[in-house]
Amino acid sequence: MDARTTPEPTNSPANPLVDGFGRHITYLRLSLTDRCDLRCTYCMPERMQFLPRAEVLSLEEAHQIALAFIERGVRKIRLTGGEPLVRRDMIDLVRALGRKIGDGLDELTLTTNGTRLAEFAGDLADAGVRRVNVSLDTLDLDQFQQLSRRDRLDDVLSGIAAARTAGLKVKLNTVALKGINEQQIPEMIDWAHALGMDMTLIEVMPLGEVDGERIDHYLPLDAVRQDLESRWTLTPSGYRTGGPSRYVTVEETGGRLGFITPLTGNFCEGCNRVRLTATGQLYACLGGREQVDLRAAVRSDDPDAQIAQALDTAMAIKPERHHFAISQAGEAPALERHMSVTGG
Repeated sequence: MDARTTPEPTNSPANPLVDGFGRHITYLRLSLTDRCDLRCTYCMPERMQFLPRAEVLSLEEAHQIALAFIERGVRKIRLTGGEPLVRRDMIDLVRALGRKIGDGLDELTLTTNGTRLAEFAGDLADAGVRRVNVSLDTLDLDQFQQLSRRDRLDDVLSGIAAARTAGLKVKLNTVALKGINEQQIPEMIDWAHALGMDMTLIEVMPLGEVDGERIDHYLPLDAVRQDLESRWTLTPSGYRTGGPSRYVTVEETGGRLGFITPLTGNFCEGCNRVRLTATGQLYACLGGREQVDLRAAVRSDDPDAQIAQALDTAMAIKPERHHFAISQAGEAPALERHMSVTGG
């Protein structure tokens, strides 16, 4: 198989989503809102300007678009934000999509900051969600407040506990930040693995203007891995969840640890993903400007035909790879839009 292609999924639809490099698109990251109840320093400025609500897709429109993706071979949908659990009535969409599990959809998952997870964990599990990713960068109360600009760590920890009680498998996503949480990473891995949770480390991404310089806190994960290998035995794992994370098993803890390396280890050759923003803009690549307008398509006089045409266009314009870099102070971000706009 060509290194740039992803394997054709089993039970492939008649008209699958395949880009110009032979990669089958089977994974949709669907943002429900760009709004968030935290203000993480590496993600957005304190005075973030959120989108007008009138520009955001209705939940019915998001559902209609998601069904079109499933018809074209998308087998996994991850609901994201911003923070998806701040979207009013979002659980109605979760229930509607959950009914497609086993009927075209293999898995419905969610990425959350965890602040409202205690409230929704039971409903998510009842709707068919089996796994959630929780973004958590520190277990230190003061550092959490400094990083997120909000005093919500207790809420996040309560949300994780509630999710585990509800039977949801929890994975932690941790952005590695030089001079901030790098010394805590081993402690967090120990804590997560002791509770049976996987953990993934992520390099900070140069998306959107933030307060301060990203290069001051950019921590390459090859350096982190080298430090961890001086402590533990890391054995490469073939485990995959459909995303870009590449896993090892930490022999001493028995748990899995993932690495997402958009800067030091490009993973685009096997990309199977596209991202739909809360306003219906479909981005063919997280690190690119290539997009098609699915909001216009779903609100047209012939939404089925217009959505199908837009998806074909997205496959034609999807680039081979992104070109992220953080090299010096004062440089502009790779893209103007923030991660919270695109969806995690």
